[in-house]
Amino acid sequence: MHAQPRKLSLVAATAMLAALAGCANPAVTGPVEVTRFVAPAASDRLARGTVFVETAPGSQPDSLALAPYKQAVARELVRLGYREAPRASADQVAQVRVERFATGPEGRRRGPVSVGVGGSTGSYGSSAGVGIGINLGGGPREMIGTRIGVMIRDKRSGATYWEGRAQFSVSDNSRYADTTASAAAVAEALFRDFPGNNGETIEVRVRE
Repeated sequence: MHAQPRKLSLVAATAMLAALAGCANPAVTGPVEVTRFVAPAASDRLARGTVFVETAPGSQPDSLALAPYKQAVARELVRLGYREAPRASADQVAQVRVERFATGPEGRRRGPVSVGVGGSTGSYGSSAGVGIGINLGGGPREMIGTRIGVMIRDKRSGATYWEGRAQFSVSDNSRYADTTASAAAVAEALFRDFPGNNGETIEVRVRE
């Protein structure tokens, strides 16, 4: 007769402890660090015509995990003025590569998370926020790092018109630890004020 109320009390206590743990460990969302490169005399060819978004050469085959990042890039390109088209008829191609990884509180990288697409387009600059244990009263959190690189090329000649790289790091209890939210955030930051200044690195704040 008394087993059920006791069970409910235990569930309530567990929920309360979880809520307190959440308060002791607020979500951490770092800024997105963005670097863009613009080819000389390419500005009049950007944000116009047709484009096809694809996985960058040398990366792993397409996967469901990579799809949200390609979709987010495509949305931003359409917003800028491009029209999506099949590869056969597109004027330009946007090649996307992504890496997501977890870093433990001790700063040790634990390996890929959700997406592990190899082949970097180059140095991503500093790794601000990545691999740092965050202690806000409830112990350090595991951090999730995301890096994305996009190259926009002329499909016929292969010439690179534009290249952008973005990275940011969030705690594992941030809503941006989710792949879809992460993809939207990095893509929006990457294409903000497109095409950007050649070689310039900026930081874009993400609202938690």
